[in-house]
Amino acid sequence: MSAPAEGAVGGPDALEQALQTHFGWGAFRPGQRPVIEAMLAGRDCLAVLPTGAGKSLCYQLPALVRGGLVLVISPLVALMEDQVQHLQRRGIAAACLHRGLDAARRQDLLLRLRQNRLRLLYLAPERLQVESTRQLLDDLRDDGRLVGVAIDEAHCISAWGHDFRPDYRRLGMLRRLCPGVPLVALSATAAPRVRADLIRLLELRRPLIQVRSARRDNLAYAMRRRPEEPLPEVLQALEQARGAVLIYARTRRSVEAWARRLSQAGVEAIAYHAGMDPESRALALTHFQEHPSPVLVATVAFGMGVDRPDVGLVLHLDLPSSAEGYLQESGRAGRDGLPARCLVLFRPGDRTTLARAIRAGVRDAGDDPQERQRAELAQQQLRRMEAVAEGSGCREQALLVGELVPPCGRCDRCLAQPALVDWSPQAAAVLALLEQRSGLDLRSLAEELAGELAGADGEGGERWRWLARRLVQEDLLSESDDGSQRLWLKPAGRRFLQQPWSLKLAA
Repeated sequence: MSAPAEGAVGGPDALEQALQTHFGWGAFRPGQRPVIEAMLAGRDCLAVLPTGAGKSLCYQLPALVRGGLVLVISPLVALMEDQVQHLQRRGIAAACLHRGLDAARRQDLLLRLRQNRLRLLYLAPERLQVESTRQLLDDLRDDGRLVGVAIDEAHCISAWGHDFRPDYRRLGMLRRLCPGVPLVALSATAAPRVRADLIRLLELRRPLIQVRSARRDNLAYAMRRRPEEPLPEVLQALEQARGAVLIYARTRRSVEAWARRLSQAGVEAIAYHAGMDPESRALALTHFQEHPSPVLVATVAFGMGVDRPDVGLVLHLDLPSSAEGYLQESGRAGRDGLPARCLVLFRPGDRTTLARAIRAGVRDAGDDPQERQRAELAQQQLRRMEAVAEGSGCREQALLVGELVPPCGRCDRCLAQPALVDWSPQAAAVLALLEQRSGLDLRSLAEELAGELAGADGEGGERWRWLARRLVQEDLLSESDDGSQRLWLKPAGRRFLQQPWSLKLAA
């Protein structure tokens, strides 16, 4: 769909002047202006812009140009407060409403709203379930002060997104609460299925759909197996990094353990996760924002909307759970446009651990068919991420599903193409066993075949598990989506058994 005509709202120079006045920028970044113009023209919009593309400006500038209020739905209180502080430092009237406000601050906020002295009000999605918040929206809408609603991290709404949140799912009520008010949904990544889900659930009306490539020309991806003792490799990566460093670990316990280990090794590392008390989290965030070269160890939720442009390294200590999520997390590097590194250290067992967690979540949900469907998709996304990590091709090409892009020339695979080994005889052994015992699970298969490779490298079981996973990625096998890792032959696998071909894989 086409964007509103250039200059439809105040002429082409008016928006650029507002951009310069309020934010000090001389020009819009790609994808921003069409979204801003659509919102000012009263049109709904779905904007999928890569991390670092300036999504926040797409709803912040319309609030300032219109002189009304834009309501922003955002997933984390820490993220909201961080954005509000940045806006306030620029002299922009912004606030966030959450249950942590004391009575005096809440009354001051409501007074500023009544006097039309706020331009941006940030809310967590849970606040829309509170009757007083709904009444507030009614008043703002009836007075004509509400000029737009923005849903940040909008992929959280979709059951097919990589970070689904039930409270986001209820945001379909916004259209009924705010009829006639333009809605803009924003995300760094959203596959076509997710985009369709967002349009339907938010009841967007003939929205402008603005999608920019997630490709980042300044990021260099590298993925390799995590050694038994990864600390030397982590320290080496830190020595080579510029600016700020983000290290992601899956669990809170792991975050704290790695922060301690790095500190003991002479690195001033700070931990951050949701289980810390608010004061400690605030201190960690301030350290990350103000220290010249901070090293922050965190769970993956940290970083959404945090404005630190000079992150020179994003290091994952576990296999990410999805390619979409990893693009968003790694995209927090190099927002200043300078070269930055994105490193994943993983173990093959990471996927098994994640798959079990997904299965446990389904058991906890009981017989909810939607939860089962989401779990199956999560297993598919996990397998795809594993294929990116273990594949032999360009990392960026593998991550950017749905985009036709040439090899990046920057990732570890492009810079040093791995040697390919013919695994045809071993593949035939795997396929033949599954022809006899269809539905055998990965662990049992590896145990039965382990003896044939154990003498060669002492890792027979692990090698057979690796090969079976690669055969799934090569479309010779199919794997169950319930996390049980049961395997079946696919038609291509049967053809291979009848007439084998050379199957060369990066070991």
